[in-house]
Amino acid sequence: MASGSEQGLDTATEDYDSLIATTDVELLKQAWRNEKAAPEILQFQASLIQRSREQIQLMEDTVEEFTENGTDPLTVSLYQMDLDRTQFLLRSYLRIRLQKIEKYMIHISRTNELWNRLSEQEQRFAKRCTDDMEKHLKQSVLSRLPYGYQSILKQSISSEEDDMVPEPQLDTFVFCKSKGSVGAFQLDDSGDEIVDLVGDDLYVLRYKSIKALVERGQIDLV
Repeated sequence: MASGSEQGLDTATEDYDSLIATTDVELLKQAWRNEKAAPEILQFQASLIQRSREQIQLMEDTVEEFTENGTDPLTVSLYQMDLDRTQFLLRSYLRIRLQKIEKYMIHISRTNELWNRLSEQEQRFAKRCTDDMEKHLKQSVLSRLPYGYQSILKQSISSEEDDMVPEPQLDTFVFCKSKGSVGAFQLDDSGDEIVDLVGDDLYVLRYKSIKALVERGQIDLV
């Protein structure tokens, strides 16, 4: 008859094995790849991130329980490797997004579509970064410049556009792979450029041309 500790260990193992068997780690890996390759910030994967955090917590509990119960070190090492991999993906995914927010904070805050892609925590971070940068520039630089050159958005008062606001370059070429057969896809507004997107084939295309497919989950960046 199994003891209480053994039963608890078996239950933890079953829970862990059931969770690790899901595709969340692979989904997180692809979300990380997409975010890393895309020139603009993508939609925050709230549900996936929440599930990944829960999975990390379960992995940590499992490794701790295995260690306390004297489980074979090799088994513990394998579980620890899975834990380390998932933690790396999650941290890197979040770090890449923060770097994009820091780089394009003003553009993101002025573009509703991009602003709505951020999590609540990211929105607070973006607002704090923007406020701090504006305060710093006004105190250290802009207040010392002649009239007409004190805008944080324009080089001078005569500029027709906000030419001091960095924006992501959507014309950047990216490597991408279609999840399934999309068929003939129009890459430009004129219809002169058409490509037949076949499942699992690798392509090098302008991000701007296929961003809608990335947003719909029909194509992955690599």
